[in-house]
Amino acid sequence: MVAGQANELTEDEAELYDRQIRLWGLESQKRLRNSRILIIGVKGFGAEIAKNIILSGVKSVVLLDDGVLTEEDTCSQFLAPVELVGSSRAEASLMRAQALNPMVNITADTSRIQEKNENFFKNFDVVIATECTLSELKRINQICRGNNIKFFCGDVYGMFGYIFADLQVHQYVEEVTKLPSGKGDGKKKLEPVKITVKDTANFVSLSKALGVDWSKPENAKKLTKMDYSYFLMRVLLEFRTKYNRKPDPKNRMADIDTLSSLSKTVLTSLQVPQDKIPTTVFSNVFAEISPVCAIVGGVVSQEIVKAVSQREAPHNNFFFFNPDNFCGFVETHSSSD
Repeated sequence: MVAGQANELTEDEAELYDRQIRLWGLESQKRLRNSRILIIGVKGFGAEIAKNIILSGVKSVVLLDDGVLTEEDTCSQFLAPVELVGSSRAEASLMRAQALNPMVNITADTSRIQEKNENFFKNFDVVIATECTLSELKRINQICRGNNIKFFCGDVYGMFGYIFADLQVHQYVEEVTKLPSGKGDGKKKLEPVKITVKDTANFVSLSKALGVDWSKPENAKKLTKMDYSYFLMRVLLEFRTKYNRKPDPKNRMADIDTLSSLSKTVLTSLQVPQDKIPTTVFSNVFAEISPVCAIVGGVVSQEIVKAVSQREAPHNNFFFFNPDNFCGFVETHSSSD
């Protein structure tokens, strides 16, 4: 729950956020102004999210990353100056991040995510996890569910990107266009009107979203029409969990072979046909490509703003950016257990 929602915006904040207030309203901006955000992982994708969230006018942002800034990072990580290569990635990002919006409290945390217990996460309203193993993502998600914290995770692998959201039971309002009822007086054409409606979206945990039984007839039917991105994500998460890293451009050919092998293992375990993932796609999942970070980072940032402001229907529950056709789309997955 966002703390202190009764707090009013200062005159300086009202002036700075004037355009946003006109877009999504004063109450939504107040909710944003009182929200505390944790961003785990500040490589290119995390930096893109940080930029957008800081500019939106939240209360505070913590950049948590125990890694060291590398030359490869600077190809997509625009918050950290190249001259700070070799220093803490989180701390190197602070100066430029703060310059984006002096009214947001931004801090760096160089601890390992594995060291953070439940009490740490209670300090936040929204958690976005990147650069994590699957086991860590599930652990953080469960902590968030137990403490009514909005959870997002995602990553960018070359030309591919994904986002997962768990907002639990999320209430929101949205404007819909409707035609007035009745026939009118016959002299004037009835014009569509916009009305505000309330709705609720129910989300599942990451474990449930990944627990679909694809051998069930109703799920097996979906496979023929379904994009391969969900399964590519499963392979990449398996790679990350097994090797505690992303595919490395310096080890390109060996990692492509490893990904191909993992693909067979993952698809077999899910009881999904081996040809579901085209083998050619593995050559496109290396490094973090800046335009993809911008697209996927922009989408998750928008979803965070929507979740905090409680305006507009959220994406429930996966967003994928396909590396073949360069299109983004939403899919909903959940086990029936």
